[in-house]
Amino acid sequence: QVQLVESGGGLVQPGGSLTLSCAASGSIFSIIAMGWYRQAPGKERELVAQKTPSDNIEYSDSVMGRFTFSGDYAKNTVYLQMTSLKPEDTAVYYCNSVVLPDPASDPLEVWGQGTLITVSS
Repeated sequence: QVQLVESGGGLVQPGGSLTLSCAASGSIFSIIAMGWYRQAPGKERELVAQKTPSDNIEYSDSVMGRFTFSGDYAKNTVYLQMTSLKPEDTAVYYCNSVVLPDPASDPLEVWGQGTLITVSS
């Protein structure tokens, strides 16, 4: 079983900064991809940033230049550093990963429980 545990959410003022972390644990042979999604009230879940299977880092246009994706891959942990936060960044942020639990298994997609970020004065 694989788990993703997120931390770092909360209330922040517009223009402020916040860093999220996500640690993967459990039966993990390798991590194929890992990323962050968000879902604002009344909207669909959308990709924020991710490390692709080819090790590229992709960002949504709405966060490009403001958010930075990084990771300590030896610890199966990724981060999302968010700066210049805007009220429209308010959402539940979810960590997502595609892992191989063992060499013979099919890829498994896993989601974290989500952490709320509220950008408001």
